Amino acid sequence: MPISSAQTDPVVISDGVFDQTLTSEDFKSAFRNHPAGVSVVTADPGDGPVGLTATSVFSVSASPPLLVFSLSGQSSSAPALRRADTVVVHLLGADQLDLAKTFSTSGIDRFADTSTWTRLVTGEPVLPAANAWLRGRIVNQMEAGDSTVVAVQVVQVSIPEADQRDAGNSHPLVYHNRTWHRLSAASAIS
Repeated sequence: MPISSAQTDPVVISDGVFDQTLTSEDFKSAFRNHPAGVSVVTADPGDGPVGLTATSVFSVSASPPLLVFSLSGQSSSAPALRRADTVVVHLLGADQLDLAKTFSTSGIDRFADTSTWTRLVTGEPVLPAANAWLRGRIVNQMEAGDSTVVAVQVVQVSIPEADQRDAGNSHPLVYHNRTWHRLSAASAIS
């Protein structure tokens, strides 16, 4: 029996198994109320720069420094990112909303505006305006449903100057319920 959005409790049959039919829309609806930081992932596997906006980036280890993100199989950048040896993950602030929108728009040349990006000496495309960026080597990839989970060992980090690191001076860009949001001191509830 499908669980509708009006139902709050799944039906449990006698052996403890849930009797439900979960659709991809149900799953996406649940995560729409779970905010996520916004990042742009860039790379150049040898045939030109690629990049995409991601809300699936998170740290998994400080020693060694590892992060993970997922690539949707529907992303036009996914095949090139899967071939890359290294990536740059850009953590965006609200002031970089234009970058988030550019790298989330399909069918355009995301690198057309050469004033927004440059290359590191190691060759990867980098967005200097990002609040911070982390360059890393891809150490593992795992197919997961219609996506690929990518593990990255971070080898280089660029963060703001010490006087700008305070969270009170930073306004991270967050995606929640299909809308961009700015976090600020006013959003703190503690």
